[in-house]
Amino acid sequence: MGGNQTWITEVTLLGFQVDPALEFFLFGLFSLLYTLTLLGNGVILGLICLDTRLHTPMYFFLSHLAIVDMSYASNNVPKMLTNLVNQKRTISFVPCIMQTFLYLAFAATECLILLVMSYDRYVAICHPLHYTVIMSWRGCIILAFSSWVFSLFVALVHLLLILRLPFCGPHEINHFFCEVLSVLKLACADTWLNQVVIFAGCAFVLVGPLCLVLVSYSRILVAILRIRSGEGRRKAFSTCSSHLCVVGLFFGSAIVMYMAPTSRHPEEQQKILFLFYSFVNPMLNPLIYSLRNVEVKGALRRALWKAMPM
Repeated sequence: MGGNQTWITEVTLLGFQVDPALEFFLFGLFSLLYTLTLLGNGVILGLICLDTRLHTPMYFFLSHLAIVDMSYASNNVPKMLTNLVNQKRTISFVPCIMQTFLYLAFAATECLILLVMSYDRYVAICHPLHYTVIMSWRGCIILAFSSWVFSLFVALVHLLLILRLPFCGPHEINHFFCEVLSVLKLACADTWLNQVVIFAGCAFVLVGPLCLVLVSYSRILVAILRIRSGEGRRKAFSTCSSHLCVVGLFFGSAIVMYMAPTSRHPEEQQKILFLFYSFVNPMLNPLIYSLRNVEVKGALRRALWKAMPM
């Protein structure tokens, strides 16, 4: 590297380059969405912890999904909200890299948790007699723990590959957080290895689990059509359809962002996709599960009844 190059100590997050009046409107809107995300997922997590009727494998994994959604949103959104009302939109390089690491870890964890949830529904509907044996508490803990550990490992691999690069400018990231592809643009070296590992990681963490999820739900659909009881068929279909909505929203937006040709999605369009990924998806998860799930609505009614003064 040349001797006249300077190393980056902080970078500027350009975010949304709009009028100041619109920035305050976006601040209010995004603050509301962020609050709803934390509130909705927090309520789901609290109900699962407090109501013993929800101490089942499906809700155990749902509690992990709520934790991931709150963590993912809290990693990206607060800095974006600060930048919307602050003229100095800089972030130190080390916190920026940590934001990238946590973003990758939480995104990968959600992929694997959704895969495990689909497997849980597959066993519950296609092999109900063996459900308690296959989805034992020990097995559930192992699956959840493995999802977190593997995701942290994948994110650590990306982090180490990023840290091996020399960063000397530019000092601006055309994004509202330190997204991995945007961070790589700061490097003054060839990033082909990083690009290859990112694409391979997407194929392994996104496409692989998505294919397994689709296989699971295709088997589930066949099993549902064989159920003679109309009530049983309705309950099974309602539960699985809510899961499919979450899977479609999450995997669909992620694949479009990372596996579609970059030229088809200019930077401003990518920001909108990441907004959907950061706000809409984490906010919709608790709404989908609570509005379409009888057990969750029943637990909420019981919690409100206990909270009411006698």
